[in-house]
Amino acid sequence: MIWSPYLMKAKPIYAQGGRRKALQRRKAGIMRLTIFGATGGTGTGLAQQALAAGHEVTVVVRDAARLTVRPSKPAESKSAADDGLRVITADPMDPAAIITAVAGADAVLTAIGPRGTSVTTVSQDSVRSIIAAMQKTGARRLLTVSGSIVADEGESPYLRYLIKPVARRTFLRHVCADMRAAEAEVEASDLDWTIMRPPGLTSKPATGRYRTSIDGGLPRSLTVSRADLAACMLAAIGNQATLRRHVAIAN
Repeated sequence: MIWSPYLMKAKPIYAQGGRRKALQRRKAGIMRLTIFGATGGTGTGLAQQALAAGHEVTVVVRDAARLTVRPSKPAESKSAADDGLRVITADPMDPAAIITAVAGADAVLTAIGPRGTSVTTVSQDSVRSIIAAMQKTGARRLLTVSGSIVADEGESPYLRYLIKPVARRTFLRHVCADMRAAEAEVEASDLDWTIMRPPGLTSKPATGRYRTSIDGGLPRSLTVSRADLAACMLAAIGNQATLRRHVAIAN
């Protein structure tokens, strides 16, 4: 189970009897996590792995019909929430619509990002909205997904001086611009943030054998599985070394 100091920092809103449940969660190392982008590959992995670890998970989606995440426990309870999963249908671009989702969260994780290579501001707009909702509710811990395309530190000369510059000028120029703008929004906030910078994402199963670098790049950083990225994000929640840092990851 992942320990996190954010079990003590968040300012949750509890119903009657909720305080006792909160104390029980802390003793058991259970976190209350809010996940955005849970209908995508990385977000699905985040939610599924968090549920399997016994955490209480809230997923925020535009269309609940597209959600494939399922509670890890047998379906004996009357509702998904009893199995640790709460589904909220809301527009993540509207801070007022997601306040309920982030209130009381020990950590907020977002895997919302561009689809395709056309002009987009989805990363920047969504993270700006999430930050506003978190600041309104007092939630502190935020983990976001960016991309290795935004930086050059630690890269081989081949990637640093040839591949990445060409990609930024051509087919990834809009994606890179959006990711950099989103990172700027996060870095300007007063939250306890961590920005993940994966390279190309694959749908391979989790290996548990991924490499990471804090505020630097990784040599031969070409791909990482979404499952390993999700596992790394969950492990980073309680890792003080990742606070207000950028984490490169690759298989």
